[in-house]
Amino acid sequence: MLFCTLKSNHKETGMKVFRKIVELQNALFDARKEGKEIGFVPTMGALHEGHASLVRRSVAENGLTVVSVFVNPTQFNDKNDLKNYPRDLEADCRLLEECKADYVFAPEVEEMYPTPDTRQFEYPPVSTVMEGAHRPGHFNGVCQVVSRLFYIVRPDRAYFGEKDWQQIAVVKAMVRHLQLGVQIVECPIVRDADGLARSSRNTLLAPDERAIAPTIYKALKESVAYAKKHTLQETHDKVVADINAVDGLEVEYFAIVDGNTLQDVADWDASPYVVGCITVYCGKTPIRLIDHIKYKED
Repeated sequence: MLFCTLKSNHKETGMKVFRKIVELQNALFDARKEGKEIGFVPTMGALHEGHASLVRRSVAENGLTVVSVFVNPTQFNDKNDLKNYPRDLEADCRLLEECKADYVFAPEVEEMYPTPDTRQFEYPPVSTVMEGAHRPGHFNGVCQVVSRLFYIVRPDRAYFGEKDWQQIAVVKAMVRHLQLGVQIVECPIVRDADGLARSSRNTLLAPDERAIAPTIYKALKESVAYAKKHTLQETHDKVVADINAVDGLEVEYFAIVDGNTLQDVADWDASPYVVGCITVYCGKTPIRLIDHIKYKED
């Protein structure tokens, strides 16, 4: 266990950083004896204001907040993506200190997976469409690590950002299936001033790529007004065309779906809750960016 002594508001908060499961669990056992509710924010590091908003909400709503920083290898279906994923634990700890997190759990891969995790998770239809279809094995890896973290931390509440909107649906299905008894708290997307959704992957964008990336949200946002006078298919095609018209951007998929089942809808009247989910390749490398927009809500 490590102690952070970074200063926040001119006071040393003494945030603790744990590398070992047993040490974290011992500390959490003592917290529970004191009657503290535990909030948990699972992350893969490279933290930004989006993560910070989750941590601050957890701090406000719980007696103790745990943040995990772990780049989970089982949810990457591209070895280069795993290799290139940004990592900076020192910077992450500085941000978490400022947010007044209590504990940081930053294990090595061998600590999380002393033996291979062979468990299989599938929750159709929410886990098999969109990201599930385009990134085989991704959500299985997400469920492997999140379930393991939930077993380790045993939080009362866990906080997830709505940018990973489909992931939240999958995690909720897993929680119901495993009867984990944790409340999943959804938190709004945090965006830069130009509309780009905050993401750890944004740090991988070159300046010229960062300059064109806001086109994604601009096209989505404009499509909401467009949709009021046009069909669903026309709206879909306009979003794809507007984004693909920018040199350096290429839509992988844009799905307009029922917000509960994540299944495609044929027209605007097919569901009271309609969401557009998009994934776009940005730049020459390229960097894969996701976003979504709500057209209709219950």
